[in-house]
Amino acid sequence: MPIATVNPATGETLRTFEELGADGIERRLAAAAAAFRRYRTTDLPERARLMSRAADLLEEDQEAVARTMTTEMGKPLAAARAEAAKCVKAMRWYAGHAEILLADEEPNETEVKDSGAARARVHYRPLGAVLAVMPWNFPLWQVIRFAAPALMAGNVGLLKHASNVPQTALYLEDLFGRAGYPEGCFQTLLVGSRAVEGILRDPRVAAATLTGSEPAGRSVAAVAGDEIKKTVLELGGSDPYVVLPSADLDRAVRTAVTARVQNNGQSCIAAKRFIVHADVYDAFAERFTARMAALTVGDPMADTTDVGPLASEQGRADLEELVDDAVRLGATVLCGGGRPAGLTRGWFYEPTVLAWITPEMRIHREEAFGPVATLYRVNGLDEAVELANDTPFGLSSNVWTRDPAEQERFVRDIEAGGVFFNGMTASHPALPFGGVKRSGYGRELSGHGIREFCNVTTVWHGADPDE
Repeated sequence: MPIATVNPATGETLRTFEELGADGIERRLAAAAAAFRRYRTTDLPERARLMSRAADLLEEDQEAVARTMTTEMGKPLAAARAEAAKCVKAMRWYAGHAEILLADEEPNETEVKDSGAARARVHYRPLGAVLAVMPWNFPLWQVIRFAAPALMAGNVGLLKHASNVPQTALYLEDLFGRAGYPEGCFQTLLVGSRAVEGILRDPRVAAATLTGSEPAGRSVAAVAGDEIKKTVLELGGSDPYVVLPSADLDRAVRTAVTARVQNNGQSCIAAKRFIVHADVYDAFAERFTARMAALTVGDPMADTTDVGPLASEQGRADLEELVDDAVRLGATVLCGGGRPAGLTRGWFYEPTVLAWITPEMRIHREEAFGPVATLYRVNGLDEAVELANDTPFGLSSNVWTRDPAEQERFVRDIEAGGVFFNGMTASHPALPFGGVKRSGYGRELSGHGIREFCNVTTVWHGADPDE
């Protein structure tokens, strides 16, 4: 895949970029190693100053970088602005909280004495250069939620971004440079996927984080495992959205539409499988379908647009295959189901609702990365839990119920990295984010995220024999 900006609303190639060769990669790896030796000793107030400055610059650049994101991957401009604002918030959150999150931990005094120590503590040290292999769907946020905690912990970053968002990738390197970070602290590597293995195997790279597809995750995990290097993986998702009889149905319907079509439906944590109790199924299906059908599909730069194009022609083709397979095997199309009339350029797809999904259909077990919702009718709580878990993925989940006992059942039994009651799944810097099963492992954000790429060091002092 060439490294290029291709406008998904028109299919037009706007800019192409030359891939880094072996010499260019070597220079950047050497720069990262040199930067880490210096940067690791900076104190947390200095790191916070740099991160706060980068946040201020991003806030000033919000409109320009939002337009770049929309041009490169097609999200509505309002959503791109919101993504930039969310990044600013996360950077400031880590600047303000890292000192507490990375503070030494003091074990219980009795337990310390039992270990034979006069005193002991747990200390967090940075690992080194962390390679981040990032996707195109949230081209700013996915990077910042890695970069903010990693840099605050004293690590340095190497970004291998998706090949269709090169201008966003280069902007990020420029942002941290303008903020005053030492040269080499954060670098973008304009390389294809074939170069990742060699970079990850380089001894100057200490660890890796990847957000992306399951095949990409498997590949990076295999190489890192062979090299015995730490990884964090956030892969696909097919999140359930469960609606039970006690739910506020109007709110559940409104939120369901946003949860399915956010980012043009191209989000790992988007709700994708809508599991609705029979007592409220008909009402939910009617209202949900009507709202999905009423969405405006069109130019992502227009303020009136709800859903823009998919990011690539191949992405649309993959989505069409899933829908066609489901219809062939008996699914009912309640709305959408194809390319919108009148939009002959670009990679648009209608907001779609499919009912009567069965396990034989590919869409039941594969992730639909676009504005396509699948509807399921269940007759009780047990059936809802079983169906919610009937997926190889386990990223997050949404459950609409006011019943405390039902809520506790999902907390106990849902196979996912998160369960959101009466609201939409979202990531926030104060809360850990990640999944189980084939959605990956490890956590981003919060204290859990900042410590993922730390050397958790036991510091033990023996008793003075004269005491």
